[in-house]
Amino acid sequence: MEKIVTFAVPCYNSAAYMDHCVETLLSGGPDVEIILVDDGSTKDDTPAICDRYAQQYPDIVKVIHQPNGGHGEGVNQGLRNASGLYYKVVDSDDWLDTDALQKVLAKLREFAKRPAPVDLMICNYVYEHVEDDTQKVMRYTNVFPEGKVFGWSEIGRFRPSQYLLMHSVIYRTEMLRACGLELPKHTFYVDNIFVYQPLPYVKTMYYMDLDLYRYFIGRADQSVNEKVMVGRVDQQVRVTRLMIDAHDLRKVQTEQPRLGRYMFNYLAMMMTISSIFLIIDGSPEALGQKTQLWEYLRSVDVRIYHKMKYRAVSAVSNFPGYQGRKLSVRLYRLARRIYKFN
Repeated sequence: MEKIVTFAVPCYNSAAYMDHCVETLLSGGPDVEIILVDDGSTKDDTPAICDRYAQQYPDIVKVIHQPNGGHGEGVNQGLRNASGLYYKVVDSDDWLDTDALQKVLAKLREFAKRPAPVDLMICNYVYEHVEDDTQKVMRYTNVFPEGKVFGWSEIGRFRPSQYLLMHSVIYRTEMLRACGLELPKHTFYVDNIFVYQPLPYVKTMYYMDLDLYRYFIGRADQSVNEKVMVGRVDQQVRVTRLMIDAHDLRKVQTEQPRLGRYMFNYLAMMMTISSIFLIIDGSPEALGQKTQLWEYLRSVDVRIYHKMKYRAVSAVSNFPGYQGRKLSVRLYRLARRIYKFN
């Protein structure tokens, strides 16, 4: 039986929480393939847990044991080995809503019968905040039409806090391979490349207003924790540079104006985050990196540089002087409290 969707689950020392994730995916039954990528785990029983699931569910679960390559290489390995028509990444500390999953699978089965299945399925995701036991649903009813296949010319405007994240997308596997996606090894924050680089290759989409993905957030060691992000800011900068290189934004804006507008705003958000965490670091080296990042964008496209630095959301990270940098950080932290994005 052809699998409808492959779920790739990168696992790194995940024994404390991966069972919950995998059990929700197993509720999809024989239509799903689950690829557990053990990314060189050495501190707990993650490798044994992966093998146990493969033994119990040999027609559903595959296991790949690899030397540590980071989250991106886990995604790459899943994609290389996926046999499902569609491909979705689920982090090992997150999970899927099982009722929503059944509805999504039913729709994907419909697409599988078409001569040209849609390239991208989009669903809502839910922030599960561990520190205060609250939830925040990120939905797209203001952006995407419902109940129909659509293209980029039919989308609305995204709000400032509203982006497509890895949690919200299910790509057609062969489209994802055809676009040449290859995430860098040993680098955090590569999920931003995953939801940016393939987009111009997406021609057809479908949105379901379902809260499918549950994003667990608030652990002290998570990559989106502020202190952790400051410590890994060089990797944030690396990802942002790769996104600058991924596409000619002005060409995208000309050919697909609404997609181009969204991608411009997403890249501006990445420039802002990189700049803010370099400012929080505050060392001469970090402030020099901030200047170099903006100069790199200028060298690639001076018009995009001027528009992004002075007129987009990223302008808040470019207030001049020491007091301007303090204001930038205060505004970022205020936005974080309001939108609860990490």
